[in-house]
Order: sequence, then C-alpha cells, then structure tokens
Amino acid sequence: MSKLPVVVAIPTKNEAENIARTVSSVIDHVQAVVVVDSDSTDDTRAIAVSHGAEVVDYVWDGKYPKKKQWCLDHVRPEIPWLLFLDGDETPSPELLAELKAAFAAGPPSVAAFDIPLGYWFAGRRLRHGYTIVKRALMDRTRCHFPEVGDLDAPGMGEQEGHYQPVAESAARLRSPIEHEDLDPVRTWFERHNRYSDWEAWLELNPQVKEEIRQVKTRQGQLFHKAPFKPLVSFTYAYLFKRGFLDGRAGFDYALAMSFYRWQIGLKTREGNGPS
Repeated sequence: MSKLPVVVAIPTKNEAENIARTVSSVIDHVQAVVVVDSDSTDDTRAIAVSHGAEVVDYVWDGKYPKKKQWCLDHVRPEIPWLLFLDGDETPSPELLAELKAAFAAGPPSVAAFDIPLGYWFAGRRLRHGYTIVKRALMDRTRCHFPEVGDLDAPGMGEQEGHYQPVAESAARLRSPIEHEDLDPVRTWFERHNRYSDWEAWLELNPQVKEEIRQVKTRQGQLFHKAPFKPLVSFTYAYLFKRGFLDGRAGFDYALAMSFYRWQIGLKTREGNGPS
C-alpha cells in the first residue's frame, strides 16, 4: 500500500515549535494532511504549508459542534477515515506499519481504533507510569463526539473535553503515537491549569460529570469516586505502574499529575465555599 486511505487532521493554535515535525511524519503516508488552525499568531500556518499540509481556518461560535467534531464534518469529507494528531504528536514507524496492515484488505470492519500514547515529559520518553490511550483514528460515518452540557465551563473553550468520541465499535492498536512537546515544560502546567478549571467545574456540576463518565473519559470509572486523589494518582503512577523506573522524569511526571489532581480538588472546594 503506497498511501493509507486516511486524512490526518491536526487542530492547532500557535504550534510553530512542533508543527513541522508532525506534518513531516505523515505527509508521505496518507492521502491528505490538513491543519485546522485557530488564528495562530506565530508561524504555524506558513510552516505547515511549507511542509505540504493544507491549512483551513476554524472559528468557534461558542456552541456545539466543537473543533474536533467540526473536523469530522468538514475536513476532506470524501475520505471516510480520519486520524487526529495534536500539533506535537507523530505516529511511530511501527504504528504506520500496523495501520497499513489493518487497511491492506480494505476498510476495517471496526469503526475506530484506540491508540496508545508514547508520552514524553521534560525531554524524556516515559516507559512506565500512567498511560493514555486515545481514540484517534475513526470512520467519521460511524463516529461522533458527544455534546455534553459543559458550554458554560471554563478551561476547554473550542476543544472537546477529556472524553472520547462515541463509536459503533473499536479495536486497540499496539503501536504508539509519540507525544513529544518541544515547548518548555511551563506550557504543560499552563494547559493543565486550564484543564483543572474544567475538571473542577464538573465536580460542581455532577449531572454533567455523569454525562461525560458515560461516554468514557480517559480516567477509569473507579477513580471518579476515589478519596485523596492526589495521593492515589501519585501512588498509582509512580509505584503501582512503576514510574520510578523512568528515573527523575518518572518522578516529576507522577508528581505533576498529582499536583493537577490537587488543583482540581482545591478549585472545587473554593467553588463550594468555605468548609
């Protein structure tokens, strides 16, 4: 198979540091690469075009559909299969080979594929600890992102929250998408500060939180009810999942994630008023 019958959609805003590598990693392997840009003020758009990507504008109107569903609806709709990559993600060579095998006999019977992330933190590839799996590749005719009641929530804006698209069926692939952000680590904390605003709002709006739980967030269901979440998060990632084998980076990431959980709890308590 010369090229996968897939369009890659890359939602961006100010990804000049990363976008060349992301586009270059897929441009020769898929039918089309489309950068869906939200008014970047850096060189994201020019760099993407120079590496062979198409660039389209996206302006959020404050309602659903949000950005990824908009991509499913509008980005090269003549190509049913769409792979989402963030601006700092690249498919591993093993994943590209696995995808070519999956499509070798024609379109897959499943509606979507869940793909693990090879996560990098502070410049090091993590081999252990907390892992993330994304439903990143899908047949848009059989998948959609849910519309939940979080439009008044802070933190996410135009992007769908931490929940997966709904699919008629799905299979899990073995090989990873590499998630390596070349921006300084402070940008990780800036993003997760916003994300924790959204998570805390959900804690204060349990009916919406339950909507999202039912469409399969990236967290396990038991974690939603666990007490002492910062401690549970650190213990799970660093000890139970052996994050300590990643050395200092494993410790830093486990601690950063526990700090994220602490932020959510603190902001939730603030929203509930004095206790």
